[in-house]
Amino acid sequence: MQASFDGKTILLTGGTGSFGQKFSEILLKEYCPKSIRIYSRGELLQMQMEQRFKDDRLRFFIGDVRDKARLNRAMRGADIIVHAAALKHVPACEYNPLEAVKTNIDGTANVINAAIDNGIEKVMVISTDKAVHPVNLYGATKMVAEKLTIQGNSYSGDKKTRLSCVRYGNVIGSRGSVIPVFKEQMKSGTINLTDERMTRFWITLDQGVHFVIKCIEQMQGGEIFIPKIPSMKLMDLAEAIAPHADRKFTGIRPGEKLHEVLITEDEARHAWEYDLYFIIEPEHKFWHAAPAAGGKELPDNFRYDSCTNTQWLSKGDLCTIVSQKDKEDTR
Repeated sequence: MQASFDGKTILLTGGTGSFGQKFSEILLKEYCPKSIRIYSRGELLQMQMEQRFKDDRLRFFIGDVRDKARLNRAMRGADIIVHAAALKHVPACEYNPLEAVKTNIDGTANVINAAIDNGIEKVMVISTDKAVHPVNLYGATKMVAEKLTIQGNSYSGDKKTRLSCVRYGNVIGSRGSVIPVFKEQMKSGTINLTDERMTRFWITLDQGVHFVIKCIEQMQGGEIFIPKIPSMKLMDLAEAIAPHADRKFTGIRPGEKLHEVLITEDEARHAWEYDLYFIIEPEHKFWHAAPAAGGKELPDNFRYDSCTNTQWLSKGDLCTIVSQKDKEDTR
């Protein structure tokens, strides 16, 4: 796998976010890229990231994925694109729907077009379980972004650009994670919960980044890669963070689900299962690749959701995760 990144130039949109910083950290530490171009809007965050890493292989481009001309300039000479830029806060997307569309849909289209025009070898788009059967605008925009990415392989035609997606669940320690919200509420002695039945898929930043790297190595263009990850009960997480705090149930918020889905029954018909992940193959004429060795077909009516998942985090697991997160935050 190392050879796939040795001497390569990687452009990372949304590079100053939680994923982008961890991706840069791991790639610089475990691989030998020629350079990593951090493409984002935030001047302050770029400065802070530059001071944190102090590595001249990091290059910083101020720009917005809405700006195709700037993307074109930033992509020149790059080999791999990882597209992680997005508006992700569900209430903010609901309140500012046109802005969510401009960034998550139009921005993804710009990334795809600029990548094809510049002959980029591989484009990996970071998606979410919210894109499956979406009930909020954020999820709907990410669903469209997935569709644009997969169909982008048709637009690439005989050019070398290949595009795929990674789709996974809630990320521990990312911006907007529920852990800091619960910790802040704990100071008042009461934690707000929406519904005691709620479940979520759970993955660490480190696991997410390593999975994305593995998928970039393996991708042929057109796949949606999905890791096998555990589920957790929100009630158990609240117990791990604040076992003595009172509970206040507020009801499910607009645009929120009880449980999340990573693979639907319809997608399962053209998906393959491996030991640690699934691959959803595209249903388009451009796809002629044979499935990777070791895969097996999924049974009829298979559905991968956070409620019926066979892997679960216990309260003890969650206590360990929260404790590790506390140690990281104090470094």
